[in-house]
Amino acid sequence: MPLFWKPYLSETTQFIEELKRKDPTLEARQREGRALLWDREQDRSAQADYDEAVVAQQPYVYQTKA
Repeated sequence: MPLFWKPYLSETTQFIEELKRKDPTLEARQREGRALLWDREQDRSAQADYDEAVVAQQPYVYQTKA
């Protein structure tokens, strides 16, 4: 391997690394935002109620019941 060889970085990777250099708190804020929507406890009783309430779909959706 030559001494002047360096690993390839795509433009996208360079852009993200530049963003992180400009704003060091970026990752922490992203994690906080993710925690608001995704990282929370699940209500298992509500999920069970939802599963029980699901109505089976008829084979051909657009046909009316006779």
